[in-house]
Amino acid sequence: MMNYEHVNTACLDDEAYPWMPFAPYSDVVQVKYFKADPVRGEVIAMLRMPPGVELPMHHHTGTVIVYTVQGKWRYLEHDWVAGPGSCVFETASTRHTPQAIPGQKDDVVTFNVVVGELIYLDGKGNTVAVENWKTSVNRYLAYCKAHGITPKDITSFAA
Repeated sequence: MMNYEHVNTACLDDEAYPWMPFAPYSDVVQVKYFKADPVRGEVIAMLRMPPGVELPMHHHTGTVIVYTVQGKWRYLEHDWVAGPGSCVFETASTRHTPQAIPGQKDDVVTFNVVVGELIYLDGKGNTVAVENWKTSVNRYLAYCKAHGITPKDITSFAA
């Protein structure tokens, strides 16, 4: 039998995964990792941003799907605003600057499926940092170690 025949469908419990600062980009933006797939280069995570917060501009090497759970946000480069229940599909090679809409009472919470790398850029378009499945795993493991949390294997296909 092939290995894939032994992989069970998993249901991941939100409470079993910690929110952690999305450092060094922001100490107030938090991320929660569910999976970081080294085979496909995919990261499945949630992001939480307080109103008015802006993350640095970044470029995607792969596609990204962002489902908004709570709050409103936008990209400074576009004229739309995403709100609860909206799904944003980003094609590979897009570049944008995310902002949680100022003045709202709730944080923005999104569910994200990111394929490939996020390349963070400075004001002149120069690369200042690269995020991918490996940096996500490293951030998760470092956070768990620093807070005495037994980490889950977020690179595994099992739950």
